[in-house]
Amino acid sequence: MTMRYASIRDLDISNGEGLGVALFVQGCHFHCKNCFNQSTWDFQGGKEWTAGIEDKFLKLIQRPFIQRVSILGGEPLADENYPTVIHLLKTIDNVEKWVYTGYIKEELMYFGKHEVFKYADIIVDGGYVDELRDLNLSFRGSSNQRILRKGVDF
Repeated sequence: MTMRYASIRDLDISNGEGLGVALFVQGCHFHCKNCFNQSTWDFQGGKEWTAGIEDKFLKLIQRPFIQRVSILGGEPLADENYPTVIHLLKTIDNVEKWVYTGYIKEELMYFGKHEVFKYADIIVDGGYVDELRDLNLSFRGSSNQRILRKGVDF
């Protein structure tokens, strides 16, 4: 199955530090209560990720003022999306790479998704928990979510 995506934000300031590009993948098994992006839950929704779309995405990242790429969703590390997301993380080398996931670090290790730790620079882990919502947090929606940095937390 080919990955599907919901949208690409070509200039993003809200899903990581600095100016970035954000890829919202399609499909999520978590279905967090009051998720901000419920339209990305259906794995059959969105648009097909093609070689042409990938080329356009990579060109957006190459612009000189882009400092980071964020991959979120949906669930980027769902089995249906994981191979394509890892491929992208391996391919991108000129900017900081952020990945948002509903999995926690320990689950990623348990489920054999440890490759993400090799290629991502920052992982925001943990599903959104509506009862722990905190609008004062940077780059997270609820206080259970962690910002994990390569070389510090993994």
